[in-house]
Amino acid sequence: MHIVLDTNILVSAAWSPGRNTSAILEAVFSRQHTACYDARILAEYDRVLHYPKLKFTEWEINAILEPLVKYGLSVIPEPLLSVPFERDETDRKFYEVAKFCRAVLITGNLTHFPSEPDIMSPADFCRKYL
Repeated sequence: MHIVLDTNILVSAAWSPGRNTSAILEAVFSRQHTACYDARILAEYDRVLHYPKLKFTEWEINAILEPLVKYGLSVIPEPLLSVPFERDETDRKFYEVAKFCRAVLITGNLTHFPSEPDIMSPADFCRKYL
């Protein structure tokens, strides 16, 4: 199954081993699910994981990003400008990639996205697919 991970999922997985978000990331690393991304998403992952306040080491960041890229699917999605993103326009890229790949979008910020069945919380994804 193809999935798209909002950046907050990666941060949460790194901060909270043994929780739903880390189980999702492990499912990607074990190739149970394929993470889809584009250059914009990958750039955001890298930028956010390098925030000084998060205090992740370069080793920790690489341990997340390298397998994500190695086992993931890089795409160039079609823009979906007809869908409004009033809450946070920067989240549009995750939605566009998810729609392009027919993937489940997993986020801790459901209110930032349209209410659709394939946009779900980590807990809902784990209950349904892990």
